Formats: sequence, C-alpha cells, structure tokens
Amino acid sequence: MELWLIIIILSYFAFALASLGDKIVVGQAGRPRALTFYVGVLNILAIFIIPFIDFDTPTLYTALWIVLDGIIYIFGIYGMFSALDKYDVSRVIPAIGAAQPIFIFGFTWLFWGQQYLTSQQILAFVLLLAGTILITLDRVGDLFTKESLKISLATALLFSLDFVFSKFVFLEMPFWQGFIWLRMASALAAMLLLFNRNFYKEVFESPPLSKGSIGFIFILFQGAGGLASVLQSWAIALTPVAYLAIINAIRGVQYVFLFIFTLIFTIYFPKILREDISKGVLIQKIVSIIIIGIGLSLLVQ
Repeated sequence: MELWLIIIILSYFAFALASLGDKIVVGQAGRPRALTFYVGVLNILAIFIIPFIDFDTPTLYTALWIVLDGIIYIFGIYGMFSALDKYDVSRVIPAIGAAQPIFIFGFTWLFWGQQYLTSQQILAFVLLLAGTILITLDRVGDLFTKESLKISLATALLFSLDFVFSKFVFLEMPFWQGFIWLRMASALAAMLLLFNRNFYKEVFESPPLSKGSIGFIFILFQGAGGLASVLQSWAIALTPVAYLAIINAIRGVQYVFLFIFTLIFTIYFPKILREDISKGVLIQKIVSIIIIGIGLSLLVQ
C-alpha cells in the first residue's frame, strides 16, 4: 500500500474525531464567528516545531500562495461553522463532501493542465465519491434547500482552493517549512478578523467556550484536528498533482469513522449526541461502506 494512502486514511480518522467535536460544540455553543477565530488562532502552535527543523523564509512567489491559502482556509472554516449553525448536518455535509473532489479535479486541470489517470483510478474515484455522498445522506434522496446548498457549495469551493494552494506551496518548499508557514498564515488571517466588529463582539463580549465543559471538549477535539491537518498536508505533499482529487474523494473514510463514533455516542451517551440508527439508515451506511471499501481496494492494487 502506498505511504500517502496510509497517511490520508489516518488523517481522516483524526478528522472524524474533530468533526465529532465540531458537532457537539456547534450544537451547544453556536457562535460560528468565535469558533472560526479559535480554530484559526490555534494554528499558531505550529511555530513550536521550528526549533526542530531547518526553517527558512519562502520566496515571494511561494509567499503569495501561503497568504492566499491562509485567507481561503479561514473563510472555509467560517463557511462550515455557519452552515452547521443554520442547517442540518445531513444537508450541509453531503454537499461539501460531494462537491470538493469535483472542484479539485477541475482546479488541477486549470492550474497544471490535463492529468493522466488510469481507468482503474478513475473508477476508484467514482466509487469513493458515490460512497461519500451516500454515507453522508440521512435518507437517500434527501433534498437540499437553495440556501443550504449555496453555502455548502461555497464552502466546498474554498476548501478545494485550500487543497490546491497548499500543493503549490509544497511543490516549492520542504514539507515542514511549508506546513508551518501555512499554519502561521491562517492564524494571522484569523487574528485580522478581529477588525470586524461582529467577530470581535462574539469572541470577547460573550465567549461561547466559557460555558461549562464546552471549552475542554473544543480543545480536546481540536487537538485531533491539528493532527489530522498535519497528516493531510503530508499526504498532499507526497501525492502527484493528478491524485489531489482522489485523496479528497477518500474523505468518505472519514464519514465511516464518524458514523461509528456517532453510533457509539447515540447508544451510550445520547444526551450529548444522538442520531437516527434505524434499520434503513444502518443498511444505507453499510452499503456506503462497501462501496468505499471497493474504491479503496482499487487504489491499492
């Protein structure tokens, strides 16, 4: 099995833990602006890696992609939290998960030209995408509202650009140098949000993470999110440009893990998190997992 495939699967396991935390925190605290700020600022912790690597400054060309990625990433996070705050997870996540690989596929062709994939890799991409859509729907055929679809697609577009821009950086810099600069850029972008009155008010006048154990839950699961970010960035750095859409389509694995986690919480901790685990839903998820498994098996052959 390719190293990048192992790394991205581990990344999506950690992202599933972070998503579980997001669902709990957003459900109990709300305040998408404040949560965006906290997530962004926590990226500054990447500077503690600097003493252990050969750190250098980027060229002007690379710095441009770093700055753009930092801004795009923060607005993507804000879009995701805003969508989760306003609409059902079952309407938001499917649109984001399904649209991202398609956007990335288009962007790779736009920036790097035609990319070669074998028929087996294309089939794997289609199966992974289909499994991702199916596993994230509460019910097959569940419809989106116009507004929820609009914000979900906008968020997917931003996260797709984050994928592509970070690849530009990793093509020009060693992994750890590029990763640290990207994290510092996103932290700076988050701090600049405080110049917006509404952001400042939500962050400092009524901080949502001061309520009970919400702050602890947020920090705990953001730790998982930080690990996921490192692993995902490593996978992006390792893979050829043509594979960018594929590694994003593997995100269906994240939803498999998330389904397992939410199933455990629904059974043992229903007061914290509860989801529908009817027979029909279980069958749908199992079919999705099989489709995703077939897609993954095609990639390792």
